[in-house]
Amino acid sequence: MEVKKNPNVDVGRNSSLYFAIGLNLMLLSTYLLFEHKFYENTTYERDIVQMDEIIEEDIPIVNIDVPPPPPPPPAVVSEDLRIVEDVVEIEETIIESSEIGQDDAIEYVANVEDVEVEEVEEDIVVPFRVIENVPVFPGCETGTKEQKMECFQRSIQAHVKKHFKYPETALELGMHGKVFVLFVIDKNGNTTKIQTRGPDKLLENEAERIIGLLPKMTPGKQRGRAVSMPYSIPISFVLQD
Repeated sequence: MEVKKNPNVDVGRNSSLYFAIGLNLMLLSTYLLFEHKFYENTTYERDIVQMDEIIEEDIPIVNIDVPPPPPPPPAVVSEDLRIVEDVVEIEETIIESSEIGQDDAIEYVANVEDVEVEEVEEDIVVPFRVIENVPVFPGCETGTKEQKMECFQRSIQAHVKKHFKYPETALELGMHGKVFVLFVIDKNGNTTKIQTRGPDKLLENEAERIIGLLPKMTPGKQRGRAVSMPYSIPISFVLQD
């Protein structure tokens, strides 16, 4: 490298020194900025408030002449007084006691034979398997107890088959199922208290109609007395292809 003619004129000869001085100045200014503290101005001003004197005015009291109230009217006393005598006499009602004491005489003594006892007939219900004599279906009058029971059941089933009619609406809607019917043959031999439970009301109504057509029977007996007997039967509604 060729050396310059005049080394005193070289600008970059002290560049490292200038860089170090500038760097120190920047660091010093940065440090002073971080360490500098700012304080709020807490200057207070004091002043005296002057108030004028309050002027108090005396309000004069004015007496108004109000006339006094008029005197009350004098009491008028009537000297014409008449004494009225009681004309109507009031009779006092004497309430007699309804209690009977030991000294009171009893005029009539009722005998036991004179008292009428009204017999109330109880509606006794005896189950089918326990009753001594089952209700007799028309045509089942002869035979033993077991034969009459079998004849009764066969006659009920034959009656259901004879009067069975599938409801048209149920056929169109495809309704089917089993309807359980519970009814009572009362002490007069009539079919009463019919209850049904099935998949639809249409089928229940048909089952109730069939049982309602049962003929009058000879009522069942328990210890020689006519009683009511409950009986249940299932009626199946089956759709055939």
